Amino acid sequence: METQFYELPQPDQIPMREREDAMGSYLMMFAALGAGLPLPIINLIASVVYYYMNKSNSRFVRFHTYQALISSIPLTLMNAFAMFWSLRILLSHEWSITANYKGYIGMLVVANLFYFIYGIIAAIKARKGQMFYYWVFGKLSYVHAFTIKEGTTKEVFNAPPKL
Repeated sequence: METQFYELPQPDQIPMREREDAMGSYLMMFAALGAGLPLPIINLIASVVYYYMNKSNSRFVRFHTYQALISSIPLTLMNAFAMFWSLRILLSHEWSITANYKGYIGMLVVANLFYFIYGIIAAIKARKGQMFYYWVFGKLSYVHAFTIKEGTTKEVFNAPPKL
């Protein structure tokens, strides 16, 4: 059986409120900065809360909030690992910073930079009512938001009276 998808909305069909909700999902990456805490988990918690608060009927908003949420999970885990590794080095009396640690931190800086740039681009595109697909997470988000589920009926509740 072939998977069916809902039609993608065009930018002129998306109300400004939905565009702003979609844009806000990408701006959750600044939650830890707003809280003044360097804890990577705060961004993930903010994304989860934003996703469930904006779980509207709009597939456009659902796509962007889900993409922002699932794209923040790997980076949050990587940042948390780096934080614990750094704490372990700081609390040990040896202060041995290995080449592996330096390489991991360098890779993490690059990953955070890409995440920041892609997040800003995605927020701008969402504000314009456009779709922006992350490399892996875009397809997952599209399938999550626009797939017509089996057994979904288009039942009309507020139909006009029958004459």
